[in-house]
Amino acid sequence: MGDLAIRVENLSKRYRIGQRERYLALRDVLARAISAPFRVFSSNSKPDGRNPRSDYIWALKDVSLEVKQGEVVGIIGRNGAGKTTLLKILARITRPTSGYAEVRGRVGSLLEVGTGFHPELTGRENIYLSGAVLGMTKREIDRKFDEIVDFAGVEKFIDTPVKHYSSGMYMRLAFAVAAHLEPEILLVDEVLAVGDADFQKKCLGKMEDVAKEGRTVLFVSHNMGMITSLCKRAILLEEGRLVTDGPASETVMAYYHRGGSSPHAVDFTRGGRPIGDHLATLLQAHIEDMDGNIVSEVDIRYPFKVKMRYRLHESVPEPPFPNFHFFDARGEYVFVSSSNNFTNGGTEPGIYEAECIVPGNLLNNGTYFIGLALTFTHRGIHVSFYEKDALAVNVKDPMEETLYELRSGYSGPIPGPVRPRLDWRIKKIS
Repeated sequence: MGDLAIRVENLSKRYRIGQRERYLALRDVLARAISAPFRVFSSNSKPDGRNPRSDYIWALKDVSLEVKQGEVVGIIGRNGAGKTTLLKILARITRPTSGYAEVRGRVGSLLEVGTGFHPELTGRENIYLSGAVLGMTKREIDRKFDEIVDFAGVEKFIDTPVKHYSSGMYMRLAFAVAAHLEPEILLVDEVLAVGDADFQKKCLGKMEDVAKEGRTVLFVSHNMGMITSLCKRAILLEEGRLVTDGPASETVMAYYHRGGSSPHAVDFTRGGRPIGDHLATLLQAHIEDMDGNIVSEVDIRYPFKVKMRYRLHESVPEPPFPNFHFFDARGEYVFVSSSNNFTNGGTEPGIYEAECIVPGNLLNNGTYFIGLALTFTHRGIHVSFYEKDALAVNVKDPMEETLYELRSGYSGPIPGPVRPRLDWRIKKIS
């Protein structure tokens, strides 16, 4: 495998509809072997003529991929796409129907809240049990114990059976154990949704630390911001098949497009639920280049437009403020831009279009999410609508062309959500 941590070839998993996967004891295996000829004979047909194969569904079908050591790979897809099944096979919880998965390294997994915990044992006992399962010595676990408890924030309940924990406490401790007991490969499913926003950021930071230490991370999430922030690479699963494997921002865009909803051009009138109130409703929005083309990706050097259409339902004494909220991939505010209502907008009922121009050489390389809002001020502050993460745009850096123009010869990543080109003056003073 060389520097590979995970290798998957033609991996498939079939489930029978309406039945749980059953784990067989020795007596079950012997009984099935004895009855096999009769089962084969009786399964050739059914009284109603249906093909028994129609009772099965493929959760994964011919999936092949390779993950190098130290890579952080996002796995995205809609519900039922096969994301969790893939992780369960890699974690050796579920056996594949065909194909194989080769995993090199100690695996720590967090596939659902409290995976691997015994409900009757205390938090302390479960930490040591999990460490033992990973092959760690008591001394190694002792060294990490205080850090795990502090991260999870369950000091007062560490000697309480975990069956009495809330789902949030359960999840925090489970994540702390999975991330701190030094697995070489960390598998994380969409369990972070259980925690609050602060803990999600804490977990994201910890996974970044794990990645920087050279360990491999596979991360399943429906939060596209987390995917583009944490992962350089992402794969898209659809109905059990791998359909896209590439840079995270491009895979996220493919996810939106294949789902029938374009994140860079949205018609809010088709959702069946009006977005707004008695004063105004949101109609449409899109990203546009300076030539008037609707785009999902822009060159970092050039300006682009954000456009929003809204309907004003009644006359108001002062025009409302359209405002756009820009977030980076981690969900952190980059900036908010609002119109000047003394020179723009209107007060009479009708359809209005608000446009904001984002200059080139401002936003850094990455994916940005844009919230759309409309605020009235004639009777105090009143927000008719605020649609967070309504639009998404990928800002791409053509590194080769800008190497000397913008970077002054520097070829590494530039930190921060913005990267403006500011005026500089250098002069000799002596």
